[in-house]
Amino acid sequence: MSSPQPFAGIEVVEFGQFIAVPYCAQLLAEGGAHVIKVESLEGDPVRHLSPLAPGETRHFISRNRGKHSLPLDLKHPRARGVLDALLARADVVLTNLRPGLAEDLGLDHASLAKRFPRVITGNVTAFGHEGPDARLAGMDLVVQARSGLMAANGRVRDGLPMAGDPPIIDYMCAMSLAFGISAALFRRERTGLGGEVEVNLLMAGMALQTNFVLRVDSVDGPVHRDALRQLEEARQRGAPFPEQAAILPASRANYMSGVYYRTYATKDSVVAVACSSPALQRAFAKAVGFEDAAQTGEIPRGDLPRHYAALQHQAEYLLREKTTADWKPVFDAHGVPASDVKFPIELLDDPQVTANGMVYDMPHPVLGNVRVLANPVDLDANGFRPAGATAAFGSETRSLLGELGFGPEEVNAFLAERLTHEGA
Repeated sequence: MSSPQPFAGIEVVEFGQFIAVPYCAQLLAEGGAHVIKVESLEGDPVRHLSPLAPGETRHFISRNRGKHSLPLDLKHPRARGVLDALLARADVVLTNLRPGLAEDLGLDHASLAKRFPRVITGNVTAFGHEGPDARLAGMDLVVQARSGLMAANGRVRDGLPMAGDPPIIDYMCAMSLAFGISAALFRRERTGLGGEVEVNLLMAGMALQTNFVLRVDSVDGPVHRDALRQLEEARQRGAPFPEQAAILPASRANYMSGVYYRTYATKDSVVAVACSSPALQRAFAKAVGFEDAAQTGEIPRGDLPRHYAALQHQAEYLLREKTTADWKPVFDAHGVPASDVKFPIELLDDPQVTANGMVYDMPHPVLGNVRVLANPVDLDANGFRPAGATAAFGSETRSLLGELGFGPEEVNAFLAERLTHEGA
C-alpha cells in the first residue's frame, strides 16, 4: 500500500541555513520527504545561538526536525564527487546561499537542469534575482524595513520604527517556497519536467500587506502622489519618523478603528476586538452597552471624527469596568471576534491548541522531552506527521556517505582531509 504522505519517496537536498529554507525543508520532511541537510563543518549557524547542548538550540530544533545532516566543506577540491552523488538522487534541491555562491558551486538551476532535467530547484534570495538589489544580502529585519512592513505595523520606540520579534517574513518565505515546490512536483507528474522555484524576502514582506500594496489609479493616484511629495519634504527637513508615518494614507478610517478594531484595557488585562463589518460593529455596541448613532446615518459625515472620538472614550470607560474573563463570554454570546492577549509560552498548554494537535511532545536523545509546533497544515489523519529530532551533528556522516556509494576507506580519507566531519 502506498504511503498517505504527500512527499513520500521524494528526495530533498537542502543547502540552507537560518530560517526560510530550513523551515521549508522541515515542512516537506513532515510530509514524508527524505531530507539531507548539507551543513558546513561548523554546522548551521543557528546551532550555536544560545546552545542547550552541543549543537542543539531552540532555533535549530524549531526548523530542522526530521532531517539527516551531512557536514561538508563545499569548497574542498573533493567536494564535487560527494555533491554529484547527492544531486544524482535528488528530486528537489533547496538553497539560500549568499548571492553568487550557488552559481560558483554549480547548484543554480541552469547548471543542474542541464544534467538533471527532472530536478526541481528552490532558491531564496533577499530581493529577487533581477534588478539593482539582486546581489545584495538581506535578513528579515532589513527586509521588514525595505518592504514597508516595519512602517505598516506601526510599532515605534523612542521615535524609531521597530520590527516584531518573530521573523515573519522568513516564515512567509518558507511557506511560499513549500507551496512552489509542491506545485512544481505536481506539474512534474504531468509533464515529466523539473522546474525552478524562486521566492524572495521582499515579495514575502509585501504579500503580508496586500491591502496596503495596492493602488487604484483613479482614486489613489492623486492621494499617493501628494503623500509621497509630503514624505520627501519631511525627509529633507529631517522630520522624526512618527511625523513621516502620519503623512501616509490609512487603509481604513482611523476614527472607526479607534472603537471597533483595536485592543482595550479591561479591569485586569487587555482584550482585542475586530469588528470590520456594520453587523459586527452593531453587535459590539450592544455587547458593551452603548449606541452608535452613525450606524443609522444620524451623524453627518463631517462630524464622524468627533462622534467616534467621544464614542471611543465611552467604550474605553465601559471596558475597564469588568475583567477580560468577564467580557469574553459576553463577546462570544454576541458573536463579536475577541480574545485576551496571550503570551507565546501560554499556548504550549492552551486547551484549544492541544485539542487540535497544534503542538506535540518530541523525545530528544539529549534534551529529553521537547514540546514543539506541528505542521501548520492538517492533511487527513496521516498526511503530515510529527518529525523526530535531527540526529546529533556529524553522527550520520558514515551512514549517509555509505548510502551514496562511498566505502569505509574513502570516508576515512574524507575525514582526514577535512572534507567532512564525524561526530559522536
